Amino acid sequence: MLGVMAVPASLRPWALCPHVMRLRAPGAPPADASRTAGAHGAAVAAALADPATFPPLDLSCRPWPGREVTSGGMTLHVRETPGPDGCRAVYVHGLGGSATNWTDLAALLGTRAAGTAVDLPGFGRSRPPAGFDFTPAAHADALLCFLAGRNEPVHLLGNSFGGAIALSVAARRPELVRTLTLISPAMPDRRPDPRRMADVRLALALVPGRIGDRARAGLAAVPPRVRAEQVVQVCFADPKRVPEHRLVEAAEDIAYRSGLAWAQEAGERTARGLIASWWWGASPWATAARVQAPTLVVWGERDRLVSPRLAVRTAAAIPGARLLTLPGVGHVAQIEAADTVARAVAALWAGTAGATGDDGGRA
Repeated sequence: MLGVMAVPASLRPWALCPHVMRLRAPGAPPADASRTAGAHGAAVAAALADPATFPPLDLSCRPWPGREVTSGGMTLHVRETPGPDGCRAVYVHGLGGSATNWTDLAALLGTRAAGTAVDLPGFGRSRPPAGFDFTPAAHADALLCFLAGRNEPVHLLGNSFGGAIALSVAARRPELVRTLTLISPAMPDRRPDPRRMADVRLALALVPGRIGDRARAGLAAVPPRVRAEQVVQVCFADPKRVPEHRLVEAAEDIAYRSGLAWAQEAGERTARGLIASWWWGASPWATAARVQAPTLVVWGERDRLVSPRLAVRTAAAIPGARLLTLPGVGHVAQIEAADTVARAVAALWAGTAGATGDDGGRA
């Protein structure tokens, strides 16, 4: 997720601790078990599916095929992962991202659920509808209409801005959401820290007038490969984990989007809308309290974009939610720690099998 993000002025200790498990990422230092419970009481470990029940993680996997799909009056570009009938997962990317952010996780979960990774309006390859205002509410409406048109409950997963959108949809239309997985969701975080941006000019680009114009011109002149590397630097705890071909794919995607008439407007207006919603919109904390679906919250402890300090508060705000925190992982845990995230998600799905009437996938 790109842009300026930040932390509530105060964060009080929370009396109710959700189910929590902390795992050590490859190459990370051993986890300090005392930090798992901290001031929030004893933690209950989140279940993890058996790693032997997953296909091997193939980091050479290319992005899944894409096409435009119209549902509920909304046309979105999607990338689809084959899987068993009667069980579908829908993946929602973050600000500045696209459906390709889910390539690896969707592959790992493909034996349990067919996947649909969406490009939100104005992102990836989805053309925004005429008059689209790019607010969080508008993006949530678009996704809700798309899901309602399919008329089947889904496992809904969202990262960053996509997590905030998925949270809103789950609260508003619980019958459409079988389970909810939030990976570093964009909860209100008002820290004015330039280290959270891939390029400091991203903040200046949101300023009207000459300053914004100069910043946008400067950003447009940055080569796609350099921009891809900047994004990796801020989103990953360890940029060395990103294979070369993924950087090439990201650079190609940036180059493609630079030729789309709506791309710049979509990014800027969505960023402004998100930040504005943290001051004047409906409270995401109140929204979280209305979620009925079984929920998993995942957070990388080295997330620079949305503070890991919000992880416990987010999970505590959602009734019955479980929290998985990952040492040595950044903002996009579904990419940086796809195998561990897949195990946690699969366990969530399997744990709801009795309530949904299907097998939920093998645990």
